[in-house]
Amino acid sequence: MSQQLSDAQLEADLAFAIQTAREAGERIAGLRETGRWTDPVIMGDVADQAADGYLQGYLRGRYPDDGILSEETADSEARLACWRTWIVDPLDGTKEYRTDRDDYAVHVAMTLDGVPAVGAVALPALGSVLWGVSLPGRERGGIEGSDAELLRGDSPEPDTHRMVCSRSHTPAWIERFVEALGDTELVRCGSVGFKASRLLLGEADLYVHKTGLKEWDTCAPEVIARALGWHVCRIDGSAQVYNQADPRNDELIICRPAIAERVLETVQRPGIIDG
Repeated sequence: MSQQLSDAQLEADLAFAIQTAREAGERIAGLRETGRWTDPVIMGDVADQAADGYLQGYLRGRYPDDGILSEETADSEARLACWRTWIVDPLDGTKEYRTDRDDYAVHVAMTLDGVPAVGAVALPALGSVLWGVSLPGRERGGIEGSDAELLRGDSPEPDTHRMVCSRSHTPAWIERFVEALGDTELVRCGSVGFKASRLLLGEADLYVHKTGLKEWDTCAPEVIARALGWHVCRIDGSAQVYNQADPRNDELIICRPAIAERVLETVQRPGIIDG
């Protein structure tokens, strides 16, 4: 990064990410509780737009010169020229939200020259917000609204590793991967942000995703995981680069550093994910 972010600006950006993620989450949680929308698809659409409208308005008002990439707003090439770009998912886990489950989230993250820097993941149904700063030498993370503590990646490991995966659909490659990795059980839940939170709260040890992700799915969870020393990469071991012209990034691995080499060796074996 050719430019530097002052400590004061970093603190302001972090506070903003936490506040807006929390308040957007409170908005959509409140909408669901009203019972006004009996069609779950419509309710999901209303929540998506309500959270996005709030985030867009706040971002445009506070940071008019920053780029924005949101799942729910038409993209603009103007963000590609911005040093600072906010990447948001107003409702991560729309299916979970509209079926009255708790495993949905709101993501607010900021990148600097494509590098994930600040992030917040609100878990509205649980009343908490996970946050992190992942800039080299300035890493830190925590949780608001809960007595829990976020775990560092080097925390003691259980005898059996736990891998988060979809509650509703388990692709065949996951079964192959788990069998090849050994000593691994599945923890089923929805939404990327909620899955990542299971690792950071000590309920799982790894997350491997093959396809179907966009930058807004992964950026905020990656910031928090990196801030706490977890290993984050693509399936080939390379780092994610954000604020790209095509926001599709598909692959994601989050795991304890102690097992990263083993996870990568296993997932890259012929026939595991491409069989």
